[in-house]
Amino acid sequence: MTSEPDNWRPACSTHMLHVRAEMLRSIRDFFRNRDYLEVETPCLSRDIVLDAWLEPFAIDIGGTQWFLQTSPEAHMKRLLAAGVDSIFQVSRVFRQHERGNQHNSEFTMIEWYGVGSTWREQLEVTESLLRMATAAAARVTGHDVAVRWSPDKFQHTTYAAAFQRAFGVDVFGCSGRQLMDVARHFGVPLPDGLREDRIDDVLNVMLAFAIEPQLGGMSKDGSIRPEFLCDYPPAQAALAIVSDTEPQVARRFELYVQGLELCNGYQELTDVLELCRRDAVQNQRRIDGKSQELPGASRLLAAMQSGLPPCSGVALGFDRLVMVATACAHIRDVMPFPEDRA
Repeated sequence: MTSEPDNWRPACSTHMLHVRAEMLRSIRDFFRNRDYLEVETPCLSRDIVLDAWLEPFAIDIGGTQWFLQTSPEAHMKRLLAAGVDSIFQVSRVFRQHERGNQHNSEFTMIEWYGVGSTWREQLEVTESLLRMATAAAARVTGHDVAVRWSPDKFQHTTYAAAFQRAFGVDVFGCSGRQLMDVARHFGVPLPDGLREDRIDDVLNVMLAFAIEPQLGGMSKDGSIRPEFLCDYPPAQAALAIVSDTEPQVARRFELYVQGLELCNGYQELTDVLELCRRDAVQNQRRIDGKSQELPGASRLLAAMQSGLPPCSGVALGFDRLVMVATACAHIRDVMPFPEDRA
């Protein structure tokens, strides 16, 4: 195998390693001070949480298929069901086909679950964590990116409000055909083969092209105001609960800073029968999209059958957080050995 003479060297600087270390130390202190227990769970398992949009790495071990985990979610929830209280983890996770300025197939995730907490309370936890972590980075870099942030609370914008702002439509009242017409009117490039009966696919294209790049951007006064996007369509609930209100919305949120998505949070689903139904839907979407059907997480189902306590959880991409804290545009600049040097 040929290679460049110096590609054995880390991609990021030694200075960046000190930034990462200080941020991780402060994150651990943040959760310990809130009585969250740090845990470790397997990177390799025969179970895998089902998501139509995430492709795990599969490994054959003795004729049995194992998976590098796309998230520690299933194992952490098994700990909650076993009676462990609020927990957090710094874990390595793996996702195929995720490469680019903001992606690496292997990355570091900070994931936590607050037992008895609501998703709204986790908005506050997440904001506090972000402000603390950027301050930790500033102790090493000498430059606090948060000085450009508005002193106000992070923005909270509903999914419906974001679509109204960008496209002037009631997203919950539109058919797939109407949404595609609106997208074309606003110059959204729709992929070939996109079907009007796959409304979530249409919404995802519109969100990625016209809404996400503007989230958490600059305010009229020139300050940056990080922004939570909340209340997703029920079909995009993943493992979040769905409200009893009309229109129904998934109690889910994502956080953006200058268009960069940092985290995904849920008021966690505890109904095992609903999880089984959603797993079937996810696998059907995978089949429709010509992806491999996956076995799911049978032990998570058993744990939820035993009883998962009411809780809210958040998964945050640590490498992207380092990008924000150091004003780096490429993920490889904050990692010692990205894919091309691994």
